[in-house]
Amino acid sequence: MEIGKKLRRLRKSKALTLEELATRANLTKGFLSQVERDKASPSVAALKQVLDVMGEDISSFFQDIEVPERNVFRKEERELTEEDIAGVRKLLLTPDIQYRELDPYYVVIEPERRLTSEDFDDEEIFGFLLKGELWLKVNGDENRVGEEDVVYLFPDNEFVLENRGKEEAVLIMVTY
Repeated sequence: MEIGKKLRRLRKSKALTLEELATRANLTKGFLSQVERDKASPSVAALKQVLDVMGEDISSFFQDIEVPERNVFRKEERELTEEDIAGVRKLLLTPDIQYRELDPYYVVIEPERRLTSEDFDDEEIFGFLLKGELWLKVNGDENRVGEEDVVYLFPDNEFVLENRGKEEAVLIMVTY
């Protein structure tokens, strides 16, 4: 059973370096590197130490280990997020991927509605406007965002992304 790839994804999703994980789990960086490359197999005790550091239950970790990795996600599989932002629909483009580092969304912002930095949890945000027009205000500076324009926001940016038009704006948004 190859668990290395899954361990690496879990570690990266927790924003841990190999060295940090090794230190916290009381293991060597070299050993964990070999485990992540499926060159070595951890004992149950070592695996439990690693998973404990990352806040993962061992039974949950193995629950879907044999499920094949997906690379294509269909339009009809998109899931509406449970976030309650008036006039905004956020659909997760890649549902059912465990331990992902990026969250890609299809976002629709209705006229006279907006997204703000308060709607996100200290994440880097990339946005590509597919349709419509938005206005972006970041730390006092305001810019028009047109179709096929890109916005990139850092976690410390306080921003407002507003649809002042009469039609909905549609963008692809990726958070990290």
